[in-house]
This record gives sequence, structure tokens and C-alpha cells, in this order.
Amino acid sequence: MHREDGPESGTGAGTGGELFTNARIFQGNRGFREGSLLVKGGRIAKVILREPGGKGAMDKAAADKAAESGLSGKDAGIRTTDLHGAYVIPGLVDIHTHGNSGCDFSDADPEGLPVMGRYLASHGITSFAPTSMTLPYGQLEEAFAAAAEYAGSRPEDCARLAGIHMEGPYLSPKKKGAQNEDYLRLPDAEGFFRLQEAAKGLIRIVDIAPELEGAASFIREVSGSCRVSAAHTDASYEEAAAAFDAGASHLTHLFNAMPPIRHREPGVIGAASERQNVTAELICDGFHIHPAIVRMAFKLFPGRLCLISDSMRCCGMPEGEYELGGQQVFVKDRQARLRDGTLAGATLNLYDDMVNAIRFGIPAEDAVLAATLLPAREVLIDKETGSLEEGKLADFLVCDGEWKLKRVYLGGRLLNC
Repeated sequence: MHREDGPESGTGAGTGGELFTNARIFQGNRGFREGSLLVKGGRIAKVILREPGGKGAMDKAAADKAAESGLSGKDAGIRTTDLHGAYVIPGLVDIHTHGNSGCDFSDADPEGLPVMGRYLASHGITSFAPTSMTLPYGQLEEAFAAAAEYAGSRPEDCARLAGIHMEGPYLSPKKKGAQNEDYLRLPDAEGFFRLQEAAKGLIRIVDIAPELEGAASFIREVSGSCRVSAAHTDASYEEAAAAFDAGASHLTHLFNAMPPIRHREPGVIGAASERQNVTAELICDGFHIHPAIVRMAFKLFPGRLCLISDSMRCCGMPEGEYELGGQQVFVKDRQARLRDGTLAGATLNLYDDMVNAIRFGIPAEDAVLAATLLPAREVLIDKETGSLEEGKLADFLVCDGEWKLKRVYLGGRLLNC
């Protein structure tokens, strides 16, 4: 990709900014409202919503409001872009992605993260939490240090680093999934804090199986530093409840690598669903979760569900053989599996998953929230992004009525996707 208009401090429309008119602007639980969006200095300067029943690009009240604020688009330096009724949504936030484009975060390759970040941005994911696999501490330290370097000097046209998701090594061998059992270990707060230091405080989510010895004390000690998530677990309802009582508040890839709900054994899913402070992740690639269960999940966790990709290095790549956490993975028909047939990570990106959720019958407003503001809150970046509000970063997407991605703006700049 190539930028034609200099550093990120401007919008490409001179110093005045850019006014996007005739848009259907996402307003969270209120759905989509017709109106205009003003971008200045890489941030959203004004959101001008049309009053119900208004006609034309803006109704008179909204136009007067814009003129009074000097945002009519006629001021010197302000460029006007007519979006012709397209949908405008915040840039997506993926809090669980291992890799794409042949690269994996756990490779600890500083040159790989920009490749990943550029792919993500070009597909509408403007913020991401690179996710590690179960590996030795030394390799994790290298990966986390590479993430800290990326966060400090993000290359242009790349998604913003929203923190690190540490998936393992504190997981159950009974539900290891595609995690490498050779590197699993019991919860270790001292080791975690060493990794957090290497990450310069960027670990936002750490996964743990609640039934492991020492899990409750680990959660109490660590939950002040980052969010603790129940994951790759065979925990009973009681064990999971104790973890949530200790301070865990997240559930990694709901339904995957955990016991199912049984009427006498509700398990970790039952314990999580009844706690309003627990948010769950959901892979919506059409393979990990049946569409009917996707619809069920949105009812079990209303307003508390984050869509994730769980994508791996084969995302954006052709079918073939790949590597994940030191194990061979085979990709065919958009599915990634270990040699024994175990479903591994995913091959789709988060934008594809969001569109799938809508296709499976989830209301568009709920699907967009689950891919933007809700995950942004989980990794503590919701003050800067995740919704289209004045003062926030101008990271937003333009989509047509069929949810085809038409344009990506990062810091108010149009990416050449």
C-alpha cells in the first residue's frame, strides 16, 4: 500500500479536514442514522445526524447546526465527500488473532507484525491484539518484545496494536485443542509478570484453565494487571464459578475447547452466562460454530459477546500445509486442522466473521457492536476507538448494502486496499 498525502496528522484534504456526507452512520444500540461525519487531524471532529423524517443530504436543522459550527463543507480547506447512502461503521477490533499472510505472532519476528498489520488494516480490522500460542517463556518474551516495538513505531497503513492476548501456557491438557502439550504448565504469577515486563505492560488478556492447581490465587494476583480469561478448560460449573469470583471476567472462544452445556452439568459456559461482568469470544467462520449456536450465543451473552477471528498464518493464503505453535496444520476448503483432524485456528478474518454473523441471522447492529466497541472495551482502547464519536480516532469503514467493504480509513486517511 502507498500513502500519497504525508504523515498521519492530516486527512489528505489539507489542514481543514474532510466532511463525509450522505452516510448511514453506526450509532451502536441505536442502529444506523443518516448524517455526516467531519474528520480533522486524524480524529472525528463532529458527527451530524439527520433528524427523523429529514430529506436530502441533511435536513434544515442539521444543516443549520453544521453551518453554525463552521462545518458546512464550504469553508476553506474542508473537502466534502458524498458517500451516497453507504454504511459507515467503526474500524473492527480483533482481540484474538494469531496471524495471517504467512506470518504468526509467535514467530517473534519483528518483520512479521507489519505484514500482519497491513493485511488486517486493508480488510477493515484497524486494531488488533496479536495472540500467542503455548510456547516456552523465552520465545514468548521475544514475541512480546516485538509487539512492544511495533506498538511504539507502527508502520504506516498498518492496524494499531491494541495489546497482547496471551493464550497459554496455563491450559488444560484435556482441552488443549491445537495447543502444544509439551509446553503446558501450571499457573505461574511470577513468570507472567516477567512476561508482562517484556511486553512493557501490553498484555491485556491472559488465558487460564480454572481447574488447574493454583488457578484461583493466580487470578487474584494477576487480574489487576490484565483481564483473565477462562480457556482450554475442562472445569466444572463450581470450578469456573470460583475463577469468576476470584476475578476472571472473560471466556475465550466460546464453545470451543471447553465442556458443552449439560442440563445437570452447566460447566464453564453456564457459570459465565449468568455473570453480567463476563464477556465471551465467538468464532463465526461457519466451521467452529453452527449458525444456530451463533444465534444462541448472542442470546446467552446479550451485549457481552466479542466476535474474534482466531486466524492463523494461513489466513489470506492458499490451501496447503502450515505451522501453528510447532505443529503441522493442513488447510483445505477454508478449514485448518491438525494431522489427527482436530480443528485448529481459523482461516478467515474478522470482517468475514462479522458478515457471516449477519448472514446467520444476527441483527447488523449486534454484529457490528460485537466486532468493534465490545472488544475495544475488553482491551481498554474504547476511549480512543470502537465507536464513531467526537474526539475518537477516525478509524472507520465504508460498506455497501450487502456489507461489501468499499473503503478503509485509518486516522482519517483512505487506505489503498
